[in-house]
Amino acid sequence: MKAISALILGISAIIAAALIGDGLTDLRTGDRYVTVKGVAEREVTADLALWPIRFVATGNSLNAAQEKARSSRDAIMAFLNLQAIGQDAVELQRLDVTDTSANPYQNSNGEQQFIINQTLMVRSTDIDRIRQAAQGVSELVDSGVVLSSDYGPSGPTYLFNGLNDIKPDMIAEATASAREAAAQFAKDANTELGGLRRANQGVFQILARDQAPGVMEEQQPVKTVRVVSTVEYYLR
Repeated sequence: MKAISALILGISAIIAAALIGDGLTDLRTGDRYVTVKGVAEREVTADLALWPIRFVATGNSLNAAQEKARSSRDAIMAFLNLQAIGQDAVELQRLDVTDTSANPYQNSNGEQQFIINQTLMVRSTDIDRIRQAAQGVSELVDSGVVLSSDYGPSGPTYLFNGLNDIKPDMIAEATASAREAAAQFAKDANTELGGLRRANQGVFQILARDQAPGVMEEQQPVKTVRVVSTVEYYLR
């Protein structure tokens, strides 16, 4: 009976020692890992252009200001028509009328003056056509249109809406880049790369292709999409 009890205790001790040993091995393995970053970049072209054309018309009477506003609006529509931009791509977005005599903080020298600020929004997926038209906007100034940028940027804004279509491939590319960096680290450290410990996809950024002071991403039709993934691998 004592022999059997001793045998059971011996087997239990062996099993316990094995489990403890495995646990310590896992602990040591868990402490050994490398954190790397993988980068993926893609050059893309904007697929939507928004071009707010803002102009100002003034007059000593409301009728006079309205007449000037109509003349400016007609000149803008004629200019856009010459650029092969149809009326269906243009809509009125903002119309502000100011009576300076009603503003106690503005010195009008006793004269009543009306100011009309109007915005025509051009919305198009034909990026090249909008770029070409925007480069010739000085023709509007030559025709007597008073352009304004009081409510924001005066040029077109170029947007890229196809991010979801390229996300899977870019994530795969960033992950592969991260694994390559981890494998190189393991080689340099004279160890072996283990399994995946943790991964963070990262945030997709849409950046200006030509990054320079004063250049905004929204102003450039061609952009750079970037994602940086952070990945942790075990080391064996």
